[in-house]
Amino acid sequence: MSMIKDIGIDLGTASVLVYVKGKGIVLNEPSVVAMDKNTGKLLKVGKDAQAMLGRTPGNIVAIRPLREGVISDYDMTEKMLKEFIKKVAGFQLIKPRLLICVPSGITEVEERAVIDAGIQAGARKAYLIEEPVAAAIGAGIDITQPNGHMVVDIGGGTADIAVISLGGVVESASIKIAGDQLNESIVKYMRRKHNLLIGERTAEDMKIKIGCVFPKDEEESMEVKGRCLLTGLPKEVTVTSTEMMDAFEEPVERIVETIHSVLERTPPELVADISDNGITMTGGGSLVAGFDKLITARTGIHTHIAEDAVSCVAIGTGKSLDSLSNMQDGTMNLSRRRQMN
Repeated sequence: MSMIKDIGIDLGTASVLVYVKGKGIVLNEPSVVAMDKNTGKLLKVGKDAQAMLGRTPGNIVAIRPLREGVISDYDMTEKMLKEFIKKVAGFQLIKPRLLICVPSGITEVEERAVIDAGIQAGARKAYLIEEPVAAAIGAGIDITQPNGHMVVDIGGGTADIAVISLGGVVESASIKIAGDQLNESIVKYMRRKHNLLIGERTAEDMKIKIGCVFPKDEEESMEVKGRCLLTGLPKEVTVTSTEMMDAFEEPVERIVETIHSVLERTPPELVADISDNGITMTGGGSLVAGFDKLITARTGIHTHIAEDAVSCVAIGTGKSLDSLSNMQDGTMNLSRRRQMN
């Protein structure tokens, strides 16, 4: 086994992707940790822990240590990272350097927390890169040119919208409305409309199978099982893709409004570039049926989903590992270094 020197990590609310230089993405697991409440011992991470969500006996809790793109449970994040790094790099004498991806709206305190968690998890040094920049690189955009590109990265916890030119972020917005909030809106809708209580994983399933945000040519439907709020007994209802559009209306509206407001703040030259280049969507949330069509319809700018949208951020983070060597020690955030000097 060769020495692994640099690792890129897309530390997402919903999943963690790990990129190793020369190998590509070597790990893609849910950001879930299962622990024993009584002893505080870590039992499982990733896929194994996810299967336990909403299904655990009293002493075991399955938690997602990141909420809305930032660390909500520091100890668990650190333990989870440690496990994933161990899985990828095993035990080696020289600790690897980490490049970790963060939402663009993150505060300095939150940045510090990510860096500290990386170091505690076994990194020699930890650097940060902003999600939309990584997403753009991963989507194959040459961000070094003086040419404006807009990236809409919809993950699990945050939607990051950024205009990128000359390798830096010109205008951006990060909102805490993304895949998780879409799931939540399904849960609320099912309760309100069908008196049915469903879990988060069922909601996620519905989003993937029949979720849509733009009218489909053919309506799809699926059977959904849950607990009836009136009788407290199991009940099954049929839900259509049109109903999903209703359920998603509010969060999706917020995302579209944010894209709008970023465009309003963008210098006119770059807006002209964007209308030529189109808008690129990345992240798992962009895969909800019709999202690209909706944004095209609402902005008048051609919108397309990047190839391999889910891995774009991780791939971009991986490609940026090459820039680590020319980072000064003081700067932590790759994408902000140009504005500093």
